[in-house]
Parts: sequence; structure tokens; C-alpha cells
Amino acid sequence: MIFIVLGSQRFQFNRLLQYIDELVLENKINEKIVAQSGHSDYVPSSYSVTPFFNKDEFTHNIKQADVIITHAGTGAIVTALKNNKKIIAVPRLKKYLEHVDDHQIQIVKNFVEKNYLFEAHNKDTLN
Repeated sequence: MIFIVLGSQRFQFNRLLQYIDELVLENKINEKIVAQSGHSDYVPSSYSVTPFFNKDEFTHNIKQADVIITHAGTGAIVTALKNNKKIIAVPRLKKYLEHVDDHQIQIVKNFVEKNYLFEAHNKDTLN
């Protein structure tokens, strides 16, 4: 199972949800997807989303997941690391109004340098 985690800050991350939707429609992702969409308003056609999970549901999804695809928030990354999950982090970008600046690029770079996760920046690097 793939668990998509987009955090709780008041920023959308429609771009990531759309990338995953396209990959499923192209049969490049075939696993079950559980998605915590946060404040995003993109509605995928190939999987369902839940804006927020309570703590128990979130923990259950983390434990059940084979892969965590997440924004580059440190909380989501550290939680996935503590649960020994494969992590793919996609930094939110200011130019898409996904955050106030591009600090998540540096966060991803730091975790990649320590071999803690994989990074993706677009649909092709997610696949």
C-alpha cells in the first residue's frame, strides 16, 4: 500500500495528487493508495482522498504502508523513518503556491545526502 501524506498546513499540494492520479491511469502504479490530502482541492479520478486522519488512523496507515509519498515536511519524514518505511519526498514549491518559500528543497537534499529517502520533483521521477 502507498500512503500519501500532505501534512496539515494550510497549503494545497494538488500537483502531487495529480501526478499520482496520472501514474495510476497510465498503469504505472498498481498498488492500493490511501491519501491524506490536507488542504488540497484536486479530486483524483483513480483513487480516493481523505483530507485528514485522526491520530489512530494516521498511525495505522503509516504502519500498513509499504511506501510513503510525502511533501518534504520534517514531521511526516521523521514519522516514516521511525517506522522504517521507504520514503519518496516531493518538495512543495513557492511558484505553485504550495508554500511561502522553497525551503523544502533543502530539507529533501539533507535527507537524501544521508540516504534516508528518495526525492522526486515531477511525475517522471515518481515512477
